[in-house]
Amino acid sequence: MMSRAARHPWFATIGRQLPMVLLAILIVALAVPAAMLVAPAFTGRGASPEGAAPAVPAWQQVPRDLSLPQGISPLKDSAPVPWPDTLAARLNATLKTDGAGSFTGVVQDAATGQVLFSRNGSDGRVPASNMKLLTAAAALRAIGPDQRFSTRVVAGADEGSVVLTGGGDVLLGAGESSPDAVMGHAGLATLARLTIASLQESGIKGPVQVRLDDSLFTGPALNPTWSPEDVAAGETAPLFPLALNSARYDPAVTTGPRPQDAAMGAAEAFSAQLTAVGAAAGLSVTPGVERAKAPESGKVLAEVPSATLRQQVDLMLQTSDNYLAEVVGRMTAVAMGQPGSNDGATAAVYKQVQDLGIPTDGLLMADVSGLSLGNQVSAGQLSEVVRAVTSGAEPSLRAAIGGFPVAGLTGTLGSRYTDASTEGGAGLVRAKTGTLNSVIALSGYVVDADGRLLVFSFIGNGLEPGAAGNRTALDLTASALASCGCR
Repeated sequence: MMSRAARHPWFATIGRQLPMVLLAILIVALAVPAAMLVAPAFTGRGASPEGAAPAVPAWQQVPRDLSLPQGISPLKDSAPVPWPDTLAARLNATLKTDGAGSFTGVVQDAATGQVLFSRNGSDGRVPASNMKLLTAAAALRAIGPDQRFSTRVVAGADEGSVVLTGGGDVLLGAGESSPDAVMGHAGLATLARLTIASLQESGIKGPVQVRLDDSLFTGPALNPTWSPEDVAAGETAPLFPLALNSARYDPAVTTGPRPQDAAMGAAEAFSAQLTAVGAAAGLSVTPGVERAKAPESGKVLAEVPSATLRQQVDLMLQTSDNYLAEVVGRMTAVAMGQPGSNDGATAAVYKQVQDLGIPTDGLLMADVSGLSLGNQVSAGQLSEVVRAVTSGAEPSLRAAIGGFPVAGLTGTLGSRYTDASTEGGAGLVRAKTGTLNSVIALSGYVVDADGRLLVFSFIGNGLEPGAAGNRTALDLTASALASCGCR
């Protein structure tokens, strides 16, 4: 009698293969749940409980603290780049003026430089305080982020005379030096105490005559392109290489008129401190301060260093301080061997931008703070500067990253992105603001919903003064970038 296998050869084949089939089923049964656990590492999506929203990626979460970043992470080169047509449709729906004027804009992929959106992005525009981004990059490149500016007291040509010498620190405090502060990092009380100690060691009995050397800066103290009304309102002031509180009467009051001779004000405050410390040490100080250059070979009796340039750039970008920006520009010129003047500052910043490889076609610089209406910068040029800071080849520029205000949290963006229409960008958009009478601008960076770092610049010119919708348009547009998964 023939066996079943002999009568049906196919049955024998199945019989021989059955163990392998069962093994394959077992492998699949085990592999499916394992894949569900491993897949998030490749897809970026985490498993969520049934009915729960997917976990929000780290780069899309509002920061728990505001420590200053040294880079931007975590990001993946494999994160998808927004599709230009989809992105343009979204941004064109929000980037609309409230009344007169027009907006230009550029969005780039930070890693590759690919232009993803451009609306007349090469047109020169008045950039307002977005000009400070060029100044920040130029200063960090020419001076170095860890450099400090020293205020010195040098022995004068006459016995008993001392010369307070400005070295570029306009953030001096009247009291003791405060090592953890930026404003007031160097204090005149500390400088006076060190000076008296040095005079005592030298056997000087007094009286001591205080002189002031503020010759580091040259040329007009005020830029001729600035509006006298802006100067009177305290938007800036005559520039000197030393000042208290960034040329403010009170560091806590950042509006209103500024001192018109901030260097002499600092010298008189130093003389008062020297008088108080000297009295306790038996040294008298002659009232009054005269201007005189310090002898080139004069002995340095005392000095106090400023906060680092990195810290000063952070403060400049966060608060958009025009006075500090202009001083930083002049110090950039001095570092490059150029005069510490208006023209020296603009030439120095222009040269540094050019040396970064950023096209300078149409770039016009009347000042380095953005207060002048004579400036012309394109959205494309500003976007390239932001890209150089966030992901360019020069590490020194990374020092500016922490200075960009965070939407809804810090600096000039601290009171924005608070309503329902723009709150999607809160904590995510990091950008420098700019505002003049008919000008508004926003340039910065954001990590989109897919984890791609984007840099951008939007500039409005010829706008209706005071029209609230223009600021909202910029905030809506930047928030749209933050939420973009534009594919």
